[in-house]
Amino acid sequence: MTQPPGGGAWQGPGGAESALIRLVKDATVRIHRPEPGYAPEGSDGDFLGSGFFIAPSWVLTCAHVAMEGRGRQVDVVYKTAHGGDAVRVGGTVVAALPEERPGTGGWPAPDLALIQLLRPVEHPCVYLSERSTGMNRGAYYFAGWADGGAGALKRLGRECRVVGTVDDWADGDEQVLIEASQLYAGMSGGPVVDLARGEVVGVLKSRSMDTNGGTAIGVERLRTLPVPDRAATAESDDPYQAVFHAHDRYHADRHNNPVDDEESWADVQRDLGAVAGPALTPQQRVDLLGRLAKLPPPVSTRSLLDTLGGLGYGYRTVGVPAPRGWRDGLGVLYDAREGDEALERILRYCMGAITAERPYVVPSTQRAEDALWDWVRETAKERLKPPFRREMARLRYQGRYDRGSEHVRTPEPADEPVRPVRAPTFVVLYLEPRAWEPDQYDWRVVARMAADDLPVTENYQGTRADELPARLAASLGKAFRMCDEPDSPAILQVVVPPALLDLEVESWQLPADSRPLGVQRPVVVRCSDGGPAPSDDAVREREARWIRIHTGPTRAAVLDCDDGMRVPVPVAAKLRGLPHETVPVFCRYGGRTDAQSVAGFARVLDDGFGVVLWRRPRTERAASCTEFHLRVVDAVDGAGVAERLPQKVHELRKGVREGRPDMFWSDGIALVYGNPQPPTPGPLLQAP
Repeated sequence: MTQPPGGGAWQGPGGAESALIRLVKDATVRIHRPEPGYAPEGSDGDFLGSGFFIAPSWVLTCAHVAMEGRGRQVDVVYKTAHGGDAVRVGGTVVAALPEERPGTGGWPAPDLALIQLLRPVEHPCVYLSERSTGMNRGAYYFAGWADGGAGALKRLGRECRVVGTVDDWADGDEQVLIEASQLYAGMSGGPVVDLARGEVVGVLKSRSMDTNGGTAIGVERLRTLPVPDRAATAESDDPYQAVFHAHDRYHADRHNNPVDDEESWADVQRDLGAVAGPALTPQQRVDLLGRLAKLPPPVSTRSLLDTLGGLGYGYRTVGVPAPRGWRDGLGVLYDAREGDEALERILRYCMGAITAERPYVVPSTQRAEDALWDWVRETAKERLKPPFRREMARLRYQGRYDRGSEHVRTPEPADEPVRPVRAPTFVVLYLEPRAWEPDQYDWRVVARMAADDLPVTENYQGTRADELPARLAASLGKAFRMCDEPDSPAILQVVVPPALLDLEVESWQLPADSRPLGVQRPVVVRCSDGGPAPSDDAVREREARWIRIHTGPTRAAVLDCDDGMRVPVPVAAKLRGLPHETVPVFCRYGGRTDAQSVAGFARVLDDGFGVVLWRRPRTERAASCTEFHLRVVDAVDGAGVAERLPQKVHELRKGVREGRPDMFWSDGIALVYGNPQPPTPGPLLQAP
């Protein structure tokens, strides 16, 4: 970048700056008031302003833009990367600062709002600064949508300079003055990026009517979002923590993913010559933030300040919002002196995060602690002397075995209501393709009540796949009425040959205008018998696995993906060596695009695993998958025993349908659930 001493005017983009600008524009969106029949490429009066993706399914914009929607509902319109088609998706304003505009004047600062999408889509996200003071005098770039002439909305970008502030530095509603040419109406809510550091530091708020410029708000003002009244029991309880954890995991995932050829923000920051304080490169920073984001957040700001204070660092609280998350604390440490001392302080901070009191614990917490410790150990081994490395090892030992106060805030589990014990009930749908008639199926529906199979209906005359939902609606409805109980819909088991595992029965709508089956009730898949009879030893092995996952804690194991790379499923001997509590998970199987994946999935089923999770194919799925790996561990391990997994998958499907971003990772998830017993005479169904 060509920039004169003292932060003079920007002289135009070089290669790294051009890449940075492309990343910023790709993530910049426009906000519209929802209207029936709106054409995404139009520029009618429903256009409200700009915004930008900061985490998967989360958009940051101005409150005065977002709150002009209809009942906190807006439409987010964005273009896919590299000038692709416009995509429109609904969104809800989750938080606004402030929530209401006093009087009839302009919206007061900080004038920020968070929008969450109502369905999962694939999109790029900007990198947000973790520093407490992001915008100082110097060269910046902003982007947004505006009328580009001839009634068409265009995505525009311009360079700008920070030239001062409105209100005192210590004032909570401080605004930053920017000087820029051609700041158009509609660009409010767009991102402001620091060209030297390669990170978004602000949000455009307003334009001046009589000068070339306007105002912006630093992204650190998001720290003033309301803190939940009650102690968090999950990441999603606090929107601030949910957004920034998702942000940091996203960027670590994209940077570390070996199969993604796109430049990451850390790559561009490296090319810019940016540094994350005196101790970390951009690559080290994004990796560290991704690991910190897998931990539960600090219990409170006070506890985080105590952690920083224990490092001998006096945090400056005047004029800047106090830190709330692990990333904020790391940003505070960037002001430490250079040399080994700066790195040592960061590593001690990481050890404080590992041993901190937790507001809650999820099954992946221990793995997150271990991953962060691995980073600390390897970094210290490469760059610091033995005495410090021994100190870190002692801290780790104490953190692992002396954790008396770690979870004191975790609420005790509520007692579950006592319900009469009844034999499980299921509705079973058997589907069999007709080999001589492609895309034709025979079927029958059975209700299993107590220990009896009660036939409902059957058809052996062939039904096309697209006609199955309509033809089966009455029969399935009858079976559901026979088996359902209040607040306890019966599980639908879909029995198909392995070649039909990707038939999405959970997406069927019965009738066509109702919710999908998988949202109404648990829907699982069972594989019909058809292979050679297993040996006696194999039968005993299958029974042992089935009993173990139904009596003790289950453990998820991703078998076909490692660090974002598709890997072969282990051979049969290694599969048989997996612990009996293992629930195999397939990250890359959806779509069945290669013979290796198909054979690996079949090998798992053949080797006696009766419960398997995988993802349906999706056209808008990213190559990276860290979020799926992390959350599937929480889902499987958190269920405790396998019989709870059908209900857990049901909850996830409902969450995706309801637009809950914390569950979007599970979009397309499917579950094989059935006791892998050899065929026996009598009823075809065996209850789990």
